[in-house]
Amino acid sequence: MRRFLPSFFFGIGIIVLCSSWGFYAHKRIHRTAVFTLPKGMAAFYRANINYITEHAISADKKRYVDSTEAPHHFFDADHYGKRPFGYVPQHWIDAAAKYSTDTLIKYGTLPWAIASNYYWLVKAFKRHDTTAILTLSANLGHYVSDAYTPLHLTENYDGQLTGQTGVHGLWESRLPELFSDGYNYNVGKAKYINNPLSEAFRICRSSFASADTVLRMERMLNKQFKDATKYAMEQRGTRMVKVYSLAYSRAYHKLLKGMVQRKMRASIASTGSFWFSAWVDAGQPDLNKLIATPLSLEQRRKLNEEDALYRKGKVVALSK
Repeated sequence: MRRFLPSFFFGIGIIVLCSSWGFYAHKRIHRTAVFTLPKGMAAFYRANINYITEHAISADKKRYVDSTEAPHHFFDADHYGKRPFGYVPQHWIDAAAKYSTDTLIKYGTLPWAIASNYYWLVKAFKRHDTTAILTLSANLGHYVSDAYTPLHLTENYDGQLTGQTGVHGLWESRLPELFSDGYNYNVGKAKYINNPLSEAFRICRSSFASADTVLRMERMLNKQFKDATKYAMEQRGTRMVKVYSLAYSRAYHKLLKGMVQRKMRASIASTGSFWFSAWVDAGQPDLNKLIATPLSLEQRRKLNEEDALYRKGKVVALSK
């Protein structure tokens, strides 16, 4: 459960949950991914877009009640050496034979969680199982998005090994909440993925390569700020909580040179592509027959407007 512990400061409150992207960003990624889908999928996913949006965070919530869930969200690649992706076998059986199943679980199973949920989604499409399709789509998208967050690929997942505790939430929650409304979200249409497991490892490898930058830029910035300017108090519901200040967050966001936007865009494109590929591998079943409640004229109008915004790179506002 280590990556789901909130950060407390002087008993005042929570900065942000040290989970993945943050609830707001996960919802934004899932909702936008719906607009990457082709005609054969679009109507079904749009009819269920609110479910997909809200359940984008179900995999995180599951960690409260399921002790086996946490390892699905990370992969401590650096445990396996400085160049881990040249040593860790991609196939689970081979990796377990080399390192043991207990070791793989201890240091995270994220790429395998992506592949497993992908093939479960293929089977759900083949069965025409609406509930399973929606649940697995939400979970698969969540794990894919987690793979794009660099600190999910290192043992120093919250900067706790380098005196940077809190950087996890700063990068993955605070920055998207403050700045993502200004990002360009048009990532085009979903593309077919030939090898889901290899693609999951490719994403993890890319994020692992970014982890050092995430930590190094924050260490550099920290030297320029005192606590009085690094942190601020904000009203969250009925509580005052200590958060990274706007000035510190803006400076960090600038140092990262668009990294958060690039990772969010890539998460959207990949989420849509994994959904699309699973549907193709299932034989492209007719999803229109699975729409339980057709959209009203007003709902279709609003979604068409949202699609038009997406094509311009913009999105509708979501609650934060």
